[in-house]
Amino acid sequence: MGLEAVIAEIKEKGRNTSETILKEAETKKVEILNIAQQKSETIKVAAQDEVERFSSHIISQEEAAGHLAVKREFLNKQKELMDEVYQEVFQKISDMPESFHQESISSLLKKAKEEIKEGKVSCCARDEKALKAVLTKSEFSEFSFGQIIDIDGGIIVESEDGNLQVDFSYRTFLSQIWESGLKEASDTLFG
Repeated sequence: MGLEAVIAEIKEKGRNTSETILKEAETKKVEILNIAQQKSETIKVAAQDEVERFSSHIISQEEAAGHLAVKREFLNKQKELMDEVYQEVFQKISDMPESFHQESISSLLKKAKEEIKEGKVSCCARDEKALKAVLTKSEFSEFSFGQIIDIDGGIIVESEDGNLQVDFSYRTFLSQIWESGLKEASDTLFG
């Protein structure tokens, strides 16, 4: 074999080896790209899941905050309305005729008499005349007119020695009724 044949054979082997290396490199490149693509998809899916989870969490928090704000506003409006009703009750009581106040004072004084047998009875300026008329009745002879005080109506009775006092003012009664019946009133007004 001549030198040319040897050179041709070496060139042929070199080309074959080169093609084999290029084919293997291409195969390896495709494998590496496929692995990279799979890892990329896995990372992408994980990132999307994380974004969706995080997004869902934020939306849930915002919805909860919105519901809370609406509920707070609703409760504030309920309280405002209940306060208006409370004030309106006092206004309606104040607007009642003197006969109503005189009967109320008489009834309250009978109740006070169970706790204080004799003493001084005080009232608001509007009810002074009614109280003095009630005190003229013989069943209340143990009581005397005390003074004009700043209350919405009703009476405050104090024992002669000043050691005991009972508050039968309209505000005290209404507050007791209001507190005990607040839920019922709220249910009636707001369902």
